[in-house]
Amino acid sequence: MRYIELKEALKNWTVFSLSDIKRLDANFHRRRLNEWQDKGYIKKLIKGYYIFTDLALKEEAIFEIANRIYKPSYISFETAFYYYGLIPESVYGITSASTIRTYKFRTPVAEFSYRTLNRRLFFGYNIVKYNNNKCFKIASMEKAILDYFYINVHIKNREDIMGIRFNREILLSKINKKKMERFLAVYGRKSLLKRIHLLWEVIKDAGY
Repeated sequence: MRYIELKEALKNWTVFSLSDIKRLDANFHRRRLNEWQDKGYIKKLIKGYYIFTDLALKEEAIFEIANRIYKPSYISFETAFYYYGLIPESVYGITSASTIRTYKFRTPVAEFSYRTLNRRLFFGYNIVKYNNNKCFKIASMEKAILDYFYINVHIKNREDIMGIRFNREILLSKINKKKMERFLAVYGRKSLLKRIHLLWEVIKDAGY
């Protein structure tokens, strides 16, 4: 397979793997990938995953890449907070939840970190479509908060919560508390329930 043929076949793909190419050409030799990297046609993200160098690296594309290179996973934690406007500043790297082991990748486009959740907690994410035929998975606002508190057990008091710098107005106006309560029941942790109740006490405090 020539590069021009690969480019045409995968022109609408954000990220592709060696396996994807093999499905197009069973006899494809991976040394071609090294040649195309040397020529600046493609970039290697991690072992087995690549992007075209002319890919527009907008937020949506980076989120899709995060989903694809470590599966199953969805965007959550601080990255989801910033996406929804829950915190004022962007965070370093892209944070995701996954059912497999906690891991971190440093790539030419971003640093991707994944935190482990039990399989029964792998729910509560939205599939967001962009550019007509592309999409990425991201935790709902409610699920991102629960994931964050579940993983960060050190957040226990008012000062810890205030240190996150949540946007009070967005939390009060956008969070579906009934949905959050349904999700909370699945976690089944009294300590998490207690800390989420404290979150609401802090947020409702006029002095926040």
